[in-house]
Amino acid sequence: MAINKIGFDNDKYLRMQSEHIRERISHFGDKLYLEFGGKLFDDYHASRVLPGFKPDSKLQMLLQLKDEAEIVIVINSGDIEKNKVRGDLGITYDVDVIRLYNIFTKIGLYVSSVVLTQYENQPSADAFQKRLEALGVKVYHHYHIKGYPSNLRRIISDNGYGKNEYIETSRRLVVVTAPGPGSGKMATCLSQIYHEHKRGINAGYAKFETFPIWNIPLRHPVNIAYESATSDLNDVNMIDPFHLEAYGKTTVNYNRDIEIFPVLNAMLENILGESPYKSPTDMGVNMAGNCIIDDDVVCRASKDEIIRRYYVGMCDNRKGLISEDEVYKLELLLKQANVTIDDRKVVAVALAKEQETNAPATAMELPDGTVLTGRTSNLLGASSALLLNALKHFGGISDDTLLMSPHVIEPIQNLKVQHLGNNNPRLHTDETLLALSICANTDENAKKAMEQISKLRGCEVHSTVILSAVDERIFKRLGVNLTCEPKYQ
Repeated sequence: MAINKIGFDNDKYLRMQSEHIRERISHFGDKLYLEFGGKLFDDYHASRVLPGFKPDSKLQMLLQLKDEAEIVIVINSGDIEKNKVRGDLGITYDVDVIRLYNIFTKIGLYVSSVVLTQYENQPSADAFQKRLEALGVKVYHHYHIKGYPSNLRRIISDNGYGKNEYIETSRRLVVVTAPGPGSGKMATCLSQIYHEHKRGINAGYAKFETFPIWNIPLRHPVNIAYESATSDLNDVNMIDPFHLEAYGKTTVNYNRDIEIFPVLNAMLENILGESPYKSPTDMGVNMAGNCIIDDDVVCRASKDEIIRRYYVGMCDNRKGLISEDEVYKLELLLKQANVTIDDRKVVAVALAKEQETNAPATAMELPDGTVLTGRTSNLLGASSALLLNALKHFGGISDDTLLMSPHVIEPIQNLKVQHLGNNNPRLHTDETLLALSICANTDENAKKAMEQISKLRGCEVHSTVILSAVDERIFKRLGVNLTCEPKYQ
């Protein structure tokens, strides 16, 4: 299957999703607090498993509602204290809050405030608050509630939600988002509903999360891929028993929302008099399942993602980052999706090249199904060689054409070994691309190769060894889907 086939109608999704959120706002009258799970933008997981879904789709959808929406960003004060890091970006949660604020503001979305949840006068949280206030951002404090979430009498009282500072909002749709899980988004929404109700304002709560997709089968590859992506959170997709009992319909949700629903439902009943929802599925507003236009394409893409997640898990285990149990869970998900590592075309090709050359090797599958390889040489690592081979292929440049003269490469190697203390003189991918860009000033073939870089996005790559952090980062920035054998060179 060609990698670039479309299985998801993004335009239909933007239209349906914004209309559905407007409907939910009108259902409550004055105001809707919408908990935004997952990533608001840069959602590359969604774009991989739903080909056609654009990584910034949720952001584009919000822009259609921008005149009636405001954003509240939530961060757990304990995460600031612990310097918690976003694994995909390698930045701390507090830095990500400022990044989110800047991006939202730049594109015209209104960010009204930041909430520090679980606030206990932590010095780092206070320092972060000063930093935010210097940027002109309003900051509010929400506190730990003893007995949360089971002690409803305390939670829904002046000593519970009543202790939290009331967040001043001015628009009908309040989007509550955060840099990661465990930030306190749902508690922030419910605290606000409590305060709004005391002020005579009709406010409601809803949840927007792309995965799992509620109206496709439980064991659909898209939903299994979501479990693979969140294996570290121990999320498990389940049939929503509350929805089945209330409506006689089978829908999919995940364990944490199902477990918390009775408590959440009781909270809404206590605050509003009656709950508007009969199930966790009722709370959701996700329309993604209605926009799949080619199930075969989506299934294949999701199965590819499940295999990639398995390889990432094996490498993380080799690095000592995750346990054997998590790898075992990923293996089970492979079996549930009825795929094996042999279904990843580039794996066998890379391993064969390694055996042939007796050195680390790489392979890349292009959108048309062509597979290229890269081998280790005295000048270049296998990943660098593969990049150059791919750029030659896309540019129609002969295989035997030298894109970079040894006269350019050798001084870089000398700098690395003689002055920067590196043992390995071979060029990493970043150094290769920099050298190629220098050569492009004087060499037409190098210039033509540089013009092909955008075509690497979406290509599949496998390495027979765990790559350096530099090479991994470059492949990620190029939009290449990388897997590695769980072994070091």
